[in-house]
Amino acid sequence: MINGDVNNSELVVPKISGALLVFLAGLGISAAEAGFRSPESLVRNVYGYYGKGSSDFSHGLPRDAATAAQFFDPSLRKAWSSLRNEPYDFLVQSPSWKLGAVSISIIRRQFDKTYVAAAFDNHGRAVTLNFILVNGREGWLISDVESPHDSLRMFLDQYRN
Repeated sequence: MINGDVNNSELVVPKISGALLVFLAGLGISAAEAGFRSPESLVRNVYGYYGKGSSDFSHGLPRDAATAAQFFDPSLRKAWSSLRNEPYDFLVQSPSWKLGAVSISIIRRQFDKTYVAAAFDNHGRAVTLNFILVNGREGWLISDVESPHDSLRMFLDQYRN
């Protein structure tokens, strides 16, 4: 026989547990917004800011704090967002761009770092950059980017304001 009487204290536990799960899921989402789920996705999203289309996505990777937090590890965030008078955009190796197709490939996985090559044509000139990406609790983030002659860290240090 089914008893129609329900003890109210028995209903409180599932409600609290459900609220706690929703809260914890919300914390997980905010942490995941900082980085990316895969190394390829991170690099693909960087070059999404250098294409034709929406004016919001045609001016290069923004220098604001929110973008820095989404793409870069903590040691690069301040340097990225404070740079103002650089002679060219390091991520396309030029002050202007008209990019061809971007080829992305993983070169090496090493512990918590992954090295990813990005190759493309910019105004007909071949460009290859190696992204050093780290995987932490925030997701995949840029630790450094290397060109044949320089690195993003050295570039940002040289032109820091």
